[in-house]
Amino acid sequence: MRIVFMGTPEFAVPILDAVVAAGHEVVAAYTQPPRRAGRGKALTPSPVQASAEARGIAVHHPVSLRDAAAQAVFAGHGADVAVVAAYGLILPRAVLDAPRHGCLNVHASLLPRWRGAAPIQRAILAGDAETGVGIMQMEAGLDTGPVRLEGRTPVDGKTAGALTAELSAMGARLMVEVLADLAGYPPVAQAEGATHAPKIDKAEARLDFSLRAVEVERQVRAFNPAPGAFFEVGGERVRVLQASVIPAQAGIEGAEVIAGAEALATLDSPFCGNDEVGAVIDHAPGFAVACAEGYLVPTLIQRAGRGAMTPAELLRGFPIPVGTILA
Repeated sequence: MRIVFMGTPEFAVPILDAVVAAGHEVVAAYTQPPRRAGRGKALTPSPVQASAEARGIAVHHPVSLRDAAAQAVFAGHGADVAVVAAYGLILPRAVLDAPRHGCLNVHASLLPRWRGAAPIQRAILAGDAETGVGIMQMEAGLDTGPVRLEGRTPVDGKTAGALTAELSAMGARLMVEVLADLAGYPPVAQAEGATHAPKIDKAEARLDFSLRAVEVERQVRAFNPAPGAFFEVGGERVRVLQASVIPAQAGIEGAEVIAGAEALATLDSPFCGNDEVGAVIDHAPGFAVACAEGYLVPTLIQRAGRGAMTPAELLRGFPIPVGTILA
């Protein structure tokens, strides 16, 4: 089939690769314009633009698709279908209707749960047991279209980065399957009970120790790799890349799952559940932080301008006294 591909971040690249590998003719790639990035603030093409250009695919990056000229160019490709994956622009009706079979979107959630810009992070933050990806027939509403095919995966203790890679690969496989047999995968209307997944605000990445420790640990995973969960101490921002959870030893019946630190569950320690929220607790060789319920134990950490390190390595050159309140 003649396909117009529309996507921007790394998430979309495996999907473009899979469509090409399946033998489809990608006649054009639409992506966001190059952005300034890096220390030199040089204009940097999106991952999709770089991949498309390496394949000799013509690249378009209009600022908007709402004007008639841009819509005429899009229609001129004579596409059978448009494949969309995290493109970043709203598609007006004229664009949605231009391809013979419309526009198919790879959406990284189990619709109607988590419609919107940040479905992967929102699923982690909410503590969802599973998530997935759907091949959605696009319509004018925000992620409201019927779904042709869906795949599922447990969230477990995965970071947003790990889930993004997994769902990208899954979406690539499912998209190729649907393109091979459109009639065999008719669109099915979404159920009721939609939830919205708004774009992540950088301010959300500040760890909120007034939450339960299991919820704070979700923040760590949801914002890894970006924008990076953090706390501030001594006027410096410190990122937490990985963390485990210890349940308070008083007032809690049974231990909740301890992410990545099973050995910590049996520690004989001062974790009594009466500590001030945000207080640093001694936990050799690193430290723990008191939360509204339980304790967060950072296991991989990063200071500004430094590489990742263990908390023990951090404390050797950047002491955080017991009793310090982290914000």
